[in-house]
Amino acid sequence: MFSLLRRGPGRLTPQLAHQQTSDGTAVLLDVRETPEWNAGHAPGALHLPLSRLVVGASLPAAAQCKPVVTICRSGHRSRQAAKLLAGRGVQATDVTGGMTAWVRAGLPVTGSRGGSGGVIA
Repeated sequence: MFSLLRRGPGRLTPQLAHQQTSDGTAVLLDVRETPEWNAGHAPGALHLPLSRLVVGASLPAAAQCKPVVTICRSGHRSRQAAKLLAGRGVQATDVTGGMTAWVRAGLPVTGSRGGSGGVIA
């Protein structure tokens, strides 16, 4: 049992994250910084940079009282965010491989102006 607690929040493939956030089971929270978000993000995702979460920023209203799936560029920051949120009592998971894996999986990405977007390497 204790090994399960040490492992921390779960991880989802991009496909499962897309399914859960598309059907409203969970909210997708992009924790990248603003220039990365503006370049391209998953449609319907909410934005709250990890740097703001670390200093105590609250979740956006639409993410409160719902399971949260965090995402970043590669999965490192989103893993940190999921652990931080879980420590605050939020049901949180993160996307393995981040937006890079999301794009590789052929999932939709939109830019800040509504057109198709990309991921900053």
